[in-house]
Amino acid sequence: SGLIGRSWAMVFAAGGFKVKLYDIAQQQLTSALENIRKQMQELEESGFLKGSLSAEQQLALISTCTDLKAAVEGATFIQECTPEKLELKKKVFSQLDLIVGDNVILSSSTSCLLPSKLFTGLKHVKQCIVSHPVNPPYFVPLVEIVPHPETDPFTTERTYALMKKIGQSPVKLNGEIEGFVLNRLQYAVISEAWRLVGEGVISPTDLDLVMSDGLGMRYAFIGPLETMHLNAEGFTNYCERYRQGMRLVLNTFGPVPEFSGEVEQKISQAMSEKIPVVPKALDSRRKWRDECLAGLAKLKKQLKSD
Repeated sequence: SGLIGRSWAMVFAAGGFKVKLYDIAQQQLTSALENIRKQMQELEESGFLKGSLSAEQQLALISTCTDLKAAVEGATFIQECTPEKLELKKKVFSQLDLIVGDNVILSSSTSCLLPSKLFTGLKHVKQCIVSHPVNPPYFVPLVEIVPHPETDPFTTERTYALMKKIGQSPVKLNGEIEGFVLNRLQYAVISEAWRLVGEGVISPTDLDLVMSDGLGMRYAFIGPLETMHLNAEGFTNYCERYRQGMRLVLNTFGPVPEFSGEVEQKISQAMSEKIPVVPKALDSRRKWRDECLAGLAKLKKQLKSD
């Protein structure tokens, strides 16, 4: 019932599904429900609430439970949202493996743990899959669906269809790979951003501006491959024009940074000057970010319908 669990609960309730939110401590669940209620009411007031049901109707679909067996009784889909610790997640899936039937899908929110590390040896491995959301899932619809080598293709298709039904944007990976796809792309950007700041080419705040007011604006609507296609007379023409230049630049990239030391301090200082590392300032900026994402999501939906 943490940040990701609460967000998933809201997404599923917005899609009209009954949700049981599980945690080991009742107080955790009580505060989670209060948080969800507050968020839904604010979203409804601002016109950003997802789904066709009212906030009260969606809240009525969410109940809580501190008993795992009771929580999963009658479930068709289980989304695990425990902290990113392999042993903890394996423990939870081992417990679930003993109490679920053959029709329920066991899905993990992990952002980087491979399905083969999570699910191997489980009796219901064919029903296991990773559905990696992007934080915060309520505002960013992408879900990476990553199967275990033994996952039944039907499990993948059912998960994909469910994600579409609740308004997310699922993508299917054909096999597992470290970092999946989103984080591999993200880490490539972070790595080069780190080098550029570390080598004194650009300041941390200006580096972020390159993304937010440059690449990010474009990538909010089209990806890098379609960008290449449109920035020339088709994709092949782009490669003909720019392959030499791309290779020349890419060959100047340095080794993978350690992500520590002087550069860490330099970036941390710049970020802390912009947003102080205190709960009130961080929460305020996160709220602003989420409002921007909600507005962007609404705009994208309008543009697609037009």
